[in-house]
Amino acid sequence: MKGEKSFSKTMHQVGRLATIMAILIMLGIPVIISIVYGCLPTWGELMTTAGALLAIYVITALTEVISYSPMVGPACYITFITGNVGNMKVPAALNAQEVTNSPMGTERGDAVSCVAVGVSSLVTMVIVAVGVILLAPLQPVLQNPVFASCTAQMLPALFGCMIVQHLTNKRSGDYVIHGKQWVFLAMLAIVLVIHYFIMPLPGKEGYILLAMIPTSAVLTAIFHKFGIVKTDEVKK
Repeated sequence: MKGEKSFSKTMHQVGRLATIMAILIMLGIPVIISIVYGCLPTWGELMTTAGALLAIYVITALTEVISYSPMVGPACYITFITGNVGNMKVPAALNAQEVTNSPMGTERGDAVSCVAVGVSSLVTMVIVAVGVILLAPLQPVLQNPVFASCTAQMLPALFGCMIVQHLTNKRSGDYVIHGKQWVFLAMLAIVLVIHYFIMPLPGKEGYILLAMIPTSAVLTAIFHKFGIVKTDEVKK
């Protein structure tokens, strides 16, 4: 138990340090280049250009941190530093936890998640490097309409796999959850009603996701009270 606590504590310490270093590098390099070449923008120009983007991506980033961090555990640091969170890192972590029978929210699940996300990051860097080298030769293939139609379905396919895996895996830490699909269906119904009868949701995904997080907690509590959702402790 002492070793498990040491692992979690160490991962958080390393993750915080890596995050600070990543922020300094990401912001420091363009600032230094701008100073050297005398093209540093004013605060007014910076906010005018970045204001609209920040209004969208700050909410999205906030919702991703709140919703994805419990899934990947301490691996959230490298996950958010390297990016491709929803389409690569989270599916890799969840699949690794499922394959190794390492429940989400446990020390074992966190360790497996760290390995999966780390390997995914390395593979991504290799693929990106190869893609940069082969970008020109593969340009005719990438611009083919058939290939473009296939790549357009990659993200829905990934999220579809995540949903199926989440609904079929009843294990959560030291508990087995029964009936959690009803919470999913209720939230899906709420989103569809808002989209079709109140306001279109494209462009507001971050806000609706942020609102659905507490909504899911409230629905789960209500369904659990009425016996729709049930939890059983795993026998050890």
